[in-house]
Amino acid sequence: MQQVKAAIWARVSTREQQNENQLAALREWAIRRGFQVDVEYVSEESAWNGKHREKLAAALQDARTGRYQVLLVWALDRLSREGVEATLATLRQFRERGVQVLSLQEPWTEGPPEVQELLTSVLAWVAEQESKRRSERVKAGLARRRADGLPVGRQEGAKDKNKRKRSGYMARWERERENKGVDARSRVG
Repeated sequence: MQQVKAAIWARVSTREQQNENQLAALREWAIRRGFQVDVEYVSEESAWNGKHREKLAAALQDARTGRYQVLLVWALDRLSREGVEATLATLRQFRERGVQVLSLQEPWTEGPPEVQELLTSVLAWVAEQESKRRSERVKAGLARRRADGLPVGRQEGAKDKNKRKRSGYMARWERERENKGVDARSRVG
């Protein structure tokens, strides 16, 4: 009998968090189930802002080519926190590629499709609301600090612990600053 090929999906929202707890539990679960883990997709990006989509696209591409038949996740909110529609769409994309998504924390992912869709919808809504509430709490805390006259944001002289990526707004700002310097020098001479 041929072993079922599996993939593992682990995601944490920030670089300060660790994927190891998820990975260890998922690897052990795969062994208990008799799955052969072929690939692991590990992300340290927020699912709310969509930065995890690159890894998700790779997982979907590998699913399309038949690299694995089962995707093991810690919980469905590790795949998406973008709401009911996005979560159901992601699960549907895996299903259309012949991959079953199984959640360690949500055993009903192995139940009838109707039950899966109903409970996924409810839990995806809860995950989205939790993320929105967290954002509201952060904004309220910042507003309170402003009202109290306390500093908000990056303090002068603060140093990065991790090297920042030079993309997005930071790269654009640096280019604009450099271009302004070039323009000023060309006008002087």
